[in-house]
Amino acid sequence: MALGMPIAISIAVSSMSTLLLVIPFDVAVFSSAQKMVGSINSFSLVAIPFFVFSGIIMNNGGIAQKLVDFAMLFAGRIPGALAITNVIGNALFGSISSSAIAASTAIGGVLVPQQVKEGYDKEYAAAVNIASAPTGMVIPPSTAFIMYSLIAGGASISSLFLGGYVVGVLWSAAIIILAVFLAKKRNYPVIARDTSKSVGKILMDSVPSLFLIFIIIGGIMTGLFTAIEASAVSVVYALFLALFYYKTVTWKDLPRMVVQTVEMSGTIMFLLATSSMMSFAMAFTGIPQAISSGILGLTDNPYLILFMINLVLLVVGMFMDVAPAILIFTPIFLPIVTQIGIDPVHYGLFSIMNLCVGSITPPVGTGLYVGASVANVKVEKMFKPMIPFYIVILLVLFAITYFPQLIMWLPNMAG
Repeated sequence: MALGMPIAISIAVSSMSTLLLVIPFDVAVFSSAQKMVGSINSFSLVAIPFFVFSGIIMNNGGIAQKLVDFAMLFAGRIPGALAITNVIGNALFGSISSSAIAASTAIGGVLVPQQVKEGYDKEYAAAVNIASAPTGMVIPPSTAFIMYSLIAGGASISSLFLGGYVVGVLWSAAIIILAVFLAKKRNYPVIARDTSKSVGKILMDSVPSLFLIFIIIGGIMTGLFTAIEASAVSVVYALFLALFYYKTVTWKDLPRMVVQTVEMSGTIMFLLATSSMMSFAMAFTGIPQAISSGILGLTDNPYLILFMINLVLLVVGMFMDVAPAILIFTPIFLPIVTQIGIDPVHYGLFSIMNLCVGSITPPVGTGLYVGASVANVKVEKMFKPMIPFYIVILLVLFAITYFPQLIMWLPNMAG
């Protein structure tokens, strides 16, 4: 990776090098190929290209402004209303597009200049946008949960999805509370809603796209379809909206979107395949057991163990994207947390949130740089304004880590 090699190739090369130290070349190659093919020969992975495709369709559907108008209905005349709208918009758009960068650019690109125009500090507007951009990554449909489920050996995708909704709401609520507090403290102006757009028109434009989220959670909770089947339903519904309701996508656009889907899905699948090779190499050489013994040798206190794991994942998230971090560190840390009695679904929820936080944390967090670019602010000027937002996000992270009932009640209720 330090040489600029793609992460999947880096994983494959390092895994093969490790295996060649302990087993013959022909056995290493045959076993690795078998593991790679077997890892992606899973019905659960059908959900990935479907969710990617639905996200691309909705992302090309021009729904950013519709979601902004919808969020303003709820923000109303609350201090910091535009900031609240930014948070809600990022959560909704991020969940639909499955991209924090897309949310930060699309929603922040509309609202950050608007906040500055209305008298908000540019750094404040940028900080709200950056801090809330990754919320959509933990709100289903999320490919991160599907990848984790596969690596974790079958942790329920439906439970991860339902828990993800709760995590996303808690994260968004924390940012909103802080944004309102700062807006009141700094006497930012209260913005009246644009009356040129009727409530009925706003709802007609925005609710159908938001209904995608409710179709997924409603279908899973009622047992109408599984999380995997929900991915296909999401594509059909997204196509209906884009082609016939909003009419923002034409039939001629579909081949280009299919190609984008294949490229993104292929990248994810190759990452999954090479990560299974790495998991095999680590298991064969006993690396997870050695790390587990090392950590448990330092302490058997579950609170300290969870603290150390969170600390490591926060640092990892600063330098590595969420997907490869899940693939690399889940086989290492999952055996440790299960040994101290942590539910694999609970671990998946707080570890993925943790890695998402890393994406907006210096020195390498891409979300931080994109958010600063959207606001036309130098990155170094964002460190201080981001501190209070980092604090509240970390409070949420540690709350869901040490009080699992905060996020597990919905998955448990659904069974």
